[in-house]
Amino acid sequence: MTSPDPASTQEPTAPGRRRSGPRVARVRGRLSLPTLRRSTSLLDGRHRSVFVGHGQDFDDLSVYRPGDDVTDIDWKASARTGQPVIKRYQRESNLPLVLAVDTSRTMAAQAPSGEDKRDLALAVAEVFAYLARLRGDTVALVAADAARVITRPARSGGEHAEMILSLLEHQFESLTHGNALALGAPGAALSTLLERVGTWHRRRSLVVLITDTFHPDAETDPAVVDRLRRLSAQHELIAVQIADDTPLAPGRGRTRDVELDGEIPAFLREDAALAAKLSAAADARRAAVTALLDARRIEHTAIRSDASMVDSIAALLARQRLASSRSRRGRR
Repeated sequence: MTSPDPASTQEPTAPGRRRSGPRVARVRGRLSLPTLRRSTSLLDGRHRSVFVGHGQDFDDLSVYRPGDDVTDIDWKASARTGQPVIKRYQRESNLPLVLAVDTSRTMAAQAPSGEDKRDLALAVAEVFAYLARLRGDTVALVAADAARVITRPARSGGEHAEMILSLLEHQFESLTHGNALALGAPGAALSTLLERVGTWHRRRSLVVLITDTFHPDAETDPAVVDRLRRLSAQHELIAVQIADDTPLAPGRGRTRDVELDGEIPAFLREDAALAAKLSAAADARRAAVTALLDARRIEHTAIRSDASMVDSIAALLARQRLASSRSRRGRR
């Protein structure tokens, strides 16, 4: 859980402080047109996979354009016309989006890019809220840690999305006081977060779990295994994990940990053997988390920087759509 030392870097910014303007509308600047079309198309796939027998009626054929999903290409029709064409389907049902966000103290640490993990988590929430708005879908929020739970119902509209993102930003900001972790900043409680989602959202939804690469952790939170099983059966569930920076990195310079009052002592950060042990322990813990998600067939991705975030999200949605299509074919 390292963070930059203020004496050797620019002054850290609080989550959202470097941003201006409406959060949801601001996302358009992040997305090129092909990426935007691809992402919204992949969300279309979520609807067709969830509402089996509904919203899948064939509508017409359309010329393929960059950003369309290649899995929609009608190869026979393409051969007849001499150019790639895709199948269009009528959409009859909306799929609510539920943002399930971990607001624990680990989210106040630093990502491998040097960015605040909270900024990346907020950016992920903004992207999904924006894509949902483009489709006219409702957006809900459940944010939780060991001490706090906040929830907002699924509603549509820009004002509702902005309110949700503001609440989330406030929860993240309260984790720190100045450059240090706030006194009593709560730990993680993923089983509580997932239980609240399952209890308060009965209608099948796309649930986006936003946490870090150390969660969900069955060793520290055994109940999370059953919660994942139940929620993945009840909803479409995907996980977006914000990666942690390396705990110790000899030669990188002065750093601090969000849980320490001061910077990490030089004799510790320059200890190569200790750094290797901590890195191996972190890798093992992350591997266990990955194995848990894979065992439940929950698609997931790790966000390491703002620059790679959108591509990672698009790739995640593509994998989830493919997995859902295979599952649907297996039920026929």
